[in-house]
Amino acid sequence: MSQPVNDKIYGLMAEFNTPAELLHAAKKVRDAGYNRWDVFTPFPIHGIDEVMKLGNSLVGWVSLAGGAFMFANVAGLIWFTNAFDYPLLVGGKPMFSVPMTFVPAYIMLIMGAAIGALVGMLGLNQLPRLHHPLFFKKCFEGASRDKFILVIGALDEKFSATETKQLLESLGGARVEIVEERD
Repeated sequence: MSQPVNDKIYGLMAEFNTPAELLHAAKKVRDAGYNRWDVFTPFPIHGIDEVMKLGNSLVGWVSLAGGAFMFANVAGLIWFTNAFDYPLLVGGKPMFSVPMTFVPAYIMLIMGAAIGALVGMLGLNQLPRLHHPLFFKKCFEGASRDKFILVIGALDEKFSATETKQLLESLGGARVEIVEERD
């Protein structure tokens, strides 16, 4: 479809009064073929993730990779220092011992997984973002109290300011507003 005339348009925002209205509108937006849209609600809505076709988050995989990386590095460091870099023969003990290595490697596994989860969450959510165009809309404040907001992004290939606005109005959006980027 046609691209927005103004490059500063972020998208269109519609306000709904109940979770059922928002869920119905989300189904219709999905069925209309839009891909770049999101919902903002004051509490979780059962079934919205299936409607939005959201899969499992990648944060768990990033956390697993961080933990495995740290575990392998600590175990490798202990092996290298004891077997090659600074070998000490004390009481006939082996140069590398798995039970002795496991405790510090396990502690660093937990640290690596925690750092991986934090970095993965921040990176995948594109945070920190101190500015968002929705923050300047007065009705967006209701999304943290009692309103349900659906936003269709202007970068969606199906987005057309007039047709998308008509769709949101036909779905029962109380307020349909254009959201613009600010400098």
